[in-house]
Amino acid sequence: MTLLCVPLVAKTVDQMTADMAAAKASGADLVELRVDHLSAFLPGRDLPLLLRDRPLPALVTYRPKWEGGEYEGDDEQRLEALRLAMELGADYVDVELKVAEDFVRLINGKKPENFKLIVSSHNYQKTPSSSELGSLVAAIQASGADIVKIATTAVSVVDVTRMFQVLVHCQVPMIGLVMGERGLLSRVLCPKYGGYLTFGTLGEGKASAPGQPTISQLLHLYNIRQIGADTKLTGLIGNPVRQTKSHIFHNAAFKSAGFDAVYVPLLVDDLTAFLHAFSSPDSVGFSCTMPHKEIAVRCCDAVDPIAKSIGAVNTIIRRPSDGKFVGHNTDYFGAISAIEDELRGSQGLGKGEETASPLAGRVFVVMGAGGAGKAIAYGAKEKGARVVIANRTYERARELAKQVGGQALPLSELENFHPEDGMILANATPVGMQPNVGETPLAKRALGHYALVFDAVYAPKVTRLLREAEECGVTTVGGFEMFIRQAMGQFKLFTGLEAPGKEMRELMMKYV
Repeated sequence: MTLLCVPLVAKTVDQMTADMAAAKASGADLVELRVDHLSAFLPGRDLPLLLRDRPLPALVTYRPKWEGGEYEGDDEQRLEALRLAMELGADYVDVELKVAEDFVRLINGKKPENFKLIVSSHNYQKTPSSSELGSLVAAIQASGADIVKIATTAVSVVDVTRMFQVLVHCQVPMIGLVMGERGLLSRVLCPKYGGYLTFGTLGEGKASAPGQPTISQLLHLYNIRQIGADTKLTGLIGNPVRQTKSHIFHNAAFKSAGFDAVYVPLLVDDLTAFLHAFSSPDSVGFSCTMPHKEIAVRCCDAVDPIAKSIGAVNTIIRRPSDGKFVGHNTDYFGAISAIEDELRGSQGLGKGEETASPLAGRVFVVMGAGGAGKAIAYGAKEKGARVVIANRTYERARELAKQVGGQALPLSELENFHPEDGMILANATPVGMQPNVGETPLAKRALGHYALVFDAVYAPKVTRLLREAEECGVTTVGGFEMFIRQAMGQFKLFTGLEAPGKEMRELMMKYV
């Protein structure tokens, strides 16, 4: 079982001791005492206080500046402190490869029965090739290590695959991690590839290396205790992905449905390289967001006809029969189904009581000609609506209108556009999104001509546009509904199962 280790970087012994108790309460298996972070550290005084009556097994690390730590003094004194930690009962000591032989000589090769020596190497610039990593493992083993530790830096998310290859073939216990946001996957999938341990912090600002998640995230968001050799990979491909909440909903849904998979934010720069690297049966598929939605149409081996018409893919599925990547778009389904259901409800009809779409024959105005606007416009067209595209840049409106067989309109003219009552209005622009919550894409006085107003913005849940439409007595649908329905559509594509809608909706209500 991969162990969960909490790194402790407190400045005082008292705080580090308190943090040990917090780590135990959080569910950690062991702690890393980063004594190089302690102010005025005196080994003879402080190590007994830290190691006596400790609530968890302890790994002691005294990292020098030259290997990314805080210690700037003499290496002989540093190694003496680590020897003292071993003699005082530390379960593990971490020594850098550069000085590992010096430490082994210092202790005359004698170690307590249950003590393990970790010999580590850190690369803060890149992740070397697989052959170079293999050579590094051999050098660390030869130095006298009980446990090999290699930490590299992810220049690309693809770099983690090389670490996985080395981990899975290593014949001795190994810690193999890739630092930085692009390396998150290496920390989450440790159990799948047999990593000895992974690090999870007590909270934000308490990391000992770049890209460490919290232990709470590892346990409760990624369900790391349930990750094993058969766990499948899914995730969100994009750049940036730091603000996403998708992993919260999808991982909870997988757990609820008993589907053995984990969903991870994946900071991807080159989509083609990513799909090539993650094309094994371990990958079931990925959500896809900006800036890759349009590129994905070209990168996939096949594309669903509607996604192809839209020119954007938000879901990529690895087809089990032949391993090909197939692109889909659930954005349009999320928006259109939410609008249809609300219209049926306002007419007193249930979801199954009307075979024809309530959008058929209606004027459907889409504000915005970007990715979301395209998806909604094509979805409305598929339902038989008469589509009008209003955009700040008229040329883009005209281009999209031509594609869907609709009408184009400068956004500035929309306020006076009302050929009939009972129209549908859909905002597919970011106007009104946090933090600019006081903005609206269309003046309130123009809203009365619409039967329903939809806003793709979901933060805040009730935008100024929706609030003013409600004040005009108009039925409204928020972006939250589009967001949850497209996620439910993705879940079904990933798993072949119906999404646990209640659980996903409750979590989205909490976090979005």
